[in-house]
Amino acid sequence: MGHKVIHPSHFPKPRGYTNGILAEGRTLHIAGQIAWDKDARIVSPDFAVQFLQALDNVIAVVREAGGATEHIVKLLVFVTDLDAYRAATLAIGEGWRGRMGKYYPAMSLVKVSGLLEPGALVEIEGVAVLPS
Repeated sequence: MGHKVIHPSHFPKPRGYTNGILAEGRTLHIAGQIAWDKDARIVSPDFAVQFLQALDNVIAVVREAGGATEHIVKLLVFVTDLDAYRAATLAIGEGWRGRMGKYYPAMSLVKVSGLLEPGALVEIEGVAVLPS
C-alpha cells in the first residue's frame, strides 16, 4: 500500500503541506492533541515547543495504532495567535523535519479565539490511513 500525493499541475507549489493524498487502508481519526505531557500539564508557554509537542502527541496516537508518520494523510491545526505561528515557523520547520522528514500531509491551519485547556496555544487533529 502506498499513498499517492495529488498536486494539480495548474496549482502553485504548496509550501509545508500537500494538496491531496489518495490513500487506501484502515482509517484512524486522531482527536485534537495539545502540548501536554503524561501528567496533563502544558509543557511550555513557547509557541514552537507547544506546536511540536502537539505533533508528537498526534504521532504517538498513530504509532500506538501500529502506524508511522508517513501514514498521516491530513492534519488540521488550530492556533490562537497567527503572529506567534509565523514567528515560530523556522523552529517548527526544523522540528517538523526531525519528526516527519520532508513528508507533508494535506493540512489546514485555522486561527481560533481560544482552546479548551488554559495555556494551550496549538491543537492538532489528524487522520491517518494505516495498511490493511
